[in-house]
Amino acid sequence: MRVLGIESSCDETGLAIYDANRGLLAHALHSQIALHAEYGGVVPELASRDHIRHILPLTRQVLAAAGCTLTDLDAIAHTEGPGLAGALLVGTGFAHALASALDIPIIGIHHLEGHLLSPLLSATPPAFPFIALLVSGGHTQIMRVDDIGQYTLLGDTLDDAAGEAFDKTAQLLGLGYPGGAALSALAERGDAARFRLPRPLLNSGDLNFSFSGLKTAVRRLVQQHTDHPPHADIAAAFQAAMVDILSIKTLTALKQSRCNRLVVAGGVGANRQLRERLLRDTGKSNATVHFPELEFCTDNGAMIALAGSLRLMRQRGQPAGAFSIRPRWELALVGKPEPTGTMEMTP
Repeated sequence: MRVLGIESSCDETGLAIYDANRGLLAHALHSQIALHAEYGGVVPELASRDHIRHILPLTRQVLAAAGCTLTDLDAIAHTEGPGLAGALLVGTGFAHALASALDIPIIGIHHLEGHLLSPLLSATPPAFPFIALLVSGGHTQIMRVDDIGQYTLLGDTLDDAAGEAFDKTAQLLGLGYPGGAALSALAERGDAARFRLPRPLLNSGDLNFSFSGLKTAVRRLVQQHTDHPPHADIAAAFQAAMVDILSIKTLTALKQSRCNRLVVAGGVGANRQLRERLLRDTGKSNATVHFPELEFCTDNGAMIALAGSLRLMRQRGQPAGAFSIRPRWELALVGKPEPTGTMEMTP
């Protein structure tokens, strides 16, 4: 079975073709970073228009790279939510139109499910069950994953997500948007021990996160050093605090669940210091940690095509036609009807 995956939930247009027998055949990605950088954040209307411009050329690109034609496709998977409503409409509308023309089934995928399963694209995929640290965009969660569709939320952020905290801190340091990667690069030149930043909820007794206080502490440091702000040292201290919080909470989840497999997924999962810390800490406890390839840490079509393929092995796809998008959609509600935030559309 060959599945075309379409990702358009925010500011990246991703297309991919996944074969159930041969694996990932091809994928292509267009990022809108340059488009939104001057505004300091994603502008939803501009994001939607840019998806429209690139979704068809990227489809042609992955078909050519995979050596396929449209008639070789067996199904289409698309991101149904959560995400920006207009961006989701572009990918979902295109997916339904194409599936209708080809008379093939279609399946809507939860964006976070794609991230959770993205390490299965690697050469050494994890087996079920595993604990997942999901650090993607506006989400920072710890999940127990027992199988496809069997997800238990163990911990969640109470305010900012880790990725949001990285970007907001980067803006405080004058690094622009998005600033996560730039902050990490700056931190490599800094002294993390110069400043001791708070580790919110580290000893809360649960697996929840809070990062707004950490961001506020950085703002105060910047305000205290207006003449010659030690940006590299502040960045290093911030990153050290973030790595402490994420790694300690995640290792606690492993111990409490008595699970020896950890998956890290999402954009912050590409952070080098976080990867090194988790590799070291899991090694001490005889656990294994699995990361997606760096190109699959951020939003991409490959994870949607994979999730679609795995879903279609367990259930039938839907015929193309009237469709819905789900800008707000809890992962625990996957497979259940009419979640909060559903928007039904009829072409």
